[in-house]
Amino acid sequence: MKIAIIDYGAGNIQSIKFAFARLGLKAELTSDVETIKTAEKVIFPGVGEASSAMHKLKQSGLDLIIPELTQPVLGICLGMQLMCEYTEEGDTKGLGIFHTKVKKFNHGVKVPQIGWNQITELKSELYRDIPEKAYIYLVHSFYAPLCKDTIAVSDYGLSYSSALQWRNFYGVQFHPEKSSTVGAKILKNFIDL
Repeated sequence: MKIAIIDYGAGNIQSIKFAFARLGLKAELTSDVETIKTAEKVIFPGVGEASSAMHKLKQSGLDLIIPELTQPVLGICLGMQLMCEYTEEGDTKGLGIFHTKVKKFNHGVKVPQIGWNQITELKSELYRDIPEKAYIYLVHSFYAPLCKDTIAVSDYGLSYSSALQWRNFYGVQFHPEKSSTVGAKILKNFIDL
């Protein structure tokens, strides 16, 4: 199994590599277009600020490559947000894969949301054998509103998309690599797609 983790300098990279290693799988960190295109599964990670992350994607041409991928792609945290049409963070145009615009939490909740929260309304093979109200780990100040691409919901002062899917593209707002056995199972389900 060839798993590519897109390297564009925005990273929770080591913890993702370790999470796959715990599953007995090797994931390669790469910015090489051919390696990414020929991988069986692609991970699009991200920790950091949206406009600078998008700038790095554009510098490498990866902003044009990612939306054209045909194998399963999993965006994590900022990776998921950059797959949306737009994010308020840095007034940034996204990759336009998911049909929603990312907004900042601004309704009386502590920002960022850090810690464990539940996922509900699970609607994807990504959540095979994951129970409703399972706990996942999050760190974020921006969120994707509910939309037609929503495949999991969390609540933090309002209900928002904690996961999205369109065609072969999946995105999770949470960190599966830091979400204990539930996160490991979600990564395994992604690999098994």
